[in-house]
Amino acid sequence: MPEERSIAVELPKTVEFPSVRLPFHARARAGMVKRANWFQLLRFSAVGASGYLINLGVFALCVHALAIDYRLSSAIAFVVSVASNFWWNRHWTFDAKHEHPIFQGTRFFLVSLVAYGFTYVVLVTLVSDFGLVKVLAQAIAVAAATPLSFLGQKLWSFKA
Repeated sequence: MPEERSIAVELPKTVEFPSVRLPFHARARAGMVKRANWFQLLRFSAVGASGYLINLGVFALCVHALAIDYRLSSAIAFVVSVASNFWWNRHWTFDAKHEHPIFQGTRFFLVSLVAYGFTYVVLVTLVSDFGLVKVLAQAIAVAAATPLSFLGQKLWSFKA
């Protein structure tokens, strides 16, 4: 009988495929059918609602009780609410404890700062050009910036 020889072939542990970039509408459709994304949006909305209430509460306190100018009050309310929102979004909405909080916090703050810039422009416009009551203008401005904030936080700050 002939002697059998075994040849050891080492196979790669992973196989890499070239990345395929799907068109935006295909990626959006795929994301919309994932149930987890809808629950994540609900959690983001709950955190956002609490941050919204914190923001409006701090803003109203600064404007009415402390007589601080509404533009500065807006910045103070932003800082307080963004700290709360970061903690809740990191730990609950996106469960994103895979990365150091300083890196996530920096990205979160930058996205929040862009959204705040939009909020500030809307606020000042509503108050100075349209004569809206300051707290109502703040409420509208923060709500208007929410979609911008969600997209930035999901796609960049807490990207898995």
